[in-house]
Amino acid sequence: MKNAVFGAVLALAAGLSPAWAEMTDIRFTLGWKTQGSDAPFLLALSKGYFAEEGLNVTIDQGEGSAATVTRIMGGAYDAGFGDINAIIQNAAQRPGEAPVMVYQLWNRPPFAIVTPKTSGIETPADFAGRTLGGAQGTPTTRLFPVFAELNGIDLASVKQENMAPNLQEPMLIRGDIDGAFVFTITSWFNLIANRQDPAKDYNWFQFEEYGMDLYSNGMMVSRALLTDKPEVVAGMVRAVNRATLEIAKDQDAAMEAIMAFDNLVNPELERARLNFALTNLMNAPEVDTIGMGDLVDERLTRSIGIVAKGYGLERLPEASEIFDRSFLPPVTERAFAVEIMN
Repeated sequence: MKNAVFGAVLALAAGLSPAWAEMTDIRFTLGWKTQGSDAPFLLALSKGYFAEEGLNVTIDQGEGSAATVTRIMGGAYDAGFGDINAIIQNAAQRPGEAPVMVYQLWNRPPFAIVTPKTSGIETPADFAGRTLGGAQGTPTTRLFPVFAELNGIDLASVKQENMAPNLQEPMLIRGDIDGAFVFTITSWFNLIANRQDPAKDYNWFQFEEYGMDLYSNGMMVSRALLTDKPEVVAGMVRAVNRATLEIAKDQDAAMEAIMAFDNLVNPELERARLNFALTNLMNAPEVDTIGMGDLVDERLTRSIGIVAKGYGLERLPEASEIFDRSFLPPVTERAFAVEIMN
């Protein structure tokens, strides 16, 4: 099923017996169509972790991690899984209206430029005279001028073509473009779906390795929820934290939750995507010290500067406008250890 509502029924199954009046309805949007990386939320839903916190959560599929922000700002959703960089952009333009990140999941960004090894592009300097393609408005595309400046690339020497996201990998494979502005967690699996070997046959210029020290997706909540119902936010964070630690050690349970939510997904593909997220996006060294869900304020401040430059923002929001750690459980309860199951 595409949507799922678990409320008092799940709570009763867990032996909690709450009254309907005690449950708080929460509308939650994912970042995209159902994917393995959504497992923290879907497991919290299916196992009743939200219900144990008195939350009747409805989860819908998304339209893009940046759209999560606009969906919440528009009032259609209370919370969601989306990109912290989109929060930065909207907080700069509409102070006090943008959602706030309360549980950081992807502490490494998925932004990259992917090139076929046959192209001969081995360093950023090799982009000169080449054609790169990407979807207009995505963080990877919008932040490329900053990437170019940091890595000594003359922007005028690089031809850029705008294209729909679903055309990037096919055009790359055909040789119509020399490289693509992508999200690794999406493009890696798109290449596999096109019978390509992303590890063997492609080079990945990951932004974080070239001076772009950015955060990415996590759980965000509306300003209204944060202000009016802080106890609800705390309950959501506890439930998601519990589920996140569980999926790191038990991908079987994660996949059961994903398939229960949407039985049309490819379980093999989405399990691989989940493992990709666990090992490539959720394992920054800082997590060993600060625990899952938190971030480093100084690093966030630097990333705000990068985003402001790439998006031409006139105002730089403070880190406190973007992220609120006050709802996080103690760091000892957020120790993150990944055990990939075969």
